[in-house]
Amino acid sequence: MNILLAINNGYILQTKILLKSIMKSNPNEKFSVYILNKELSNKEKETILESIKNSNIEINFIEINNSEIDNFPVYEKRYPVEIYFRLFASKYLPNNIDKVLYLDVDTVVINSLKELYNMDFENNLFIGATHIKKSLHKFHSIRFGVSEKNIYVNTGVLLMNIKQLRNIPIEQDVINFVKKNKSKLMLPDQDIVYALYGNRVKEVPALLYNLGDKELRLHNLYEKDNIDIDWVKVNTVVIHYYGRNKPWNKNYNGTLNVFYNELQIGRAHV
Repeated sequence: MNILLAINNGYILQTKILLKSIMKSNPNEKFSVYILNKELSNKEKETILESIKNSNIEINFIEINNSEIDNFPVYEKRYPVEIYFRLFASKYLPNNIDKVLYLDVDTVVINSLKELYNMDFENNLFIGATHIKKSLHKFHSIRFGVSEKNIYVNTGVLLMNIKQLRNIPIEQDVINFVKKNKSKLMLPDQDIVYALYGNRVKEVPALLYNLGDKELRLHNLYEKDNIDIDWVKVNTVVIHYYGRNKPWNKNYNGTLNVFYNELQIGRAHV
């Protein structure tokens, strides 16, 4: 399986924990992990490589140097320039790669990725989950002048159809869109995918493939079939600590940190 990450040096520990979770939950799979980065030092790269020594993971570092991306809007630590790197994956990944699973490094994998990775794209460019409720569809469609049927995908877990993406001018599309809509961008990378390609997204359940504490609370508040941690352990594949509520912060508020904390045992060796 091909896995894609995009990081800076502020997320080395989270990267190692994510990789550990992939190894632990997918012991019989082999992974080629591609890490898009701009300024990782050799020491930081060695630290990551050491964490997957004698494992089922091979890591490839790909340095991004693109002046156009450097001009894209960034918002403090929450939305650094690295959030855009995934959008250009079809340009930077090796030519023999037809698809890749992108994961934010504030995710952990707790079950097999096989079913998600082998899903049929059905001619779509992306497969992912949305955290947007129906009431917000009209707001986003008006904001960018697109169909309400477009899917506002959470790009933190995104299966990417690299073969198809190579057939469209995505780099120029994205650059032109950002120049025209810079002042409208709220969740920048997600806004871009939604506005340009939201009609070519195959949706999968967030409860299974992109579960966060907010999503869990809302489901249990409004749905009859309440789910608990035991259900999550068996059914969910990817936990995503999206937003500001991170399990490594003191003010974390939620229940899903149990999966992150389990992976931190013996963290000096992670």
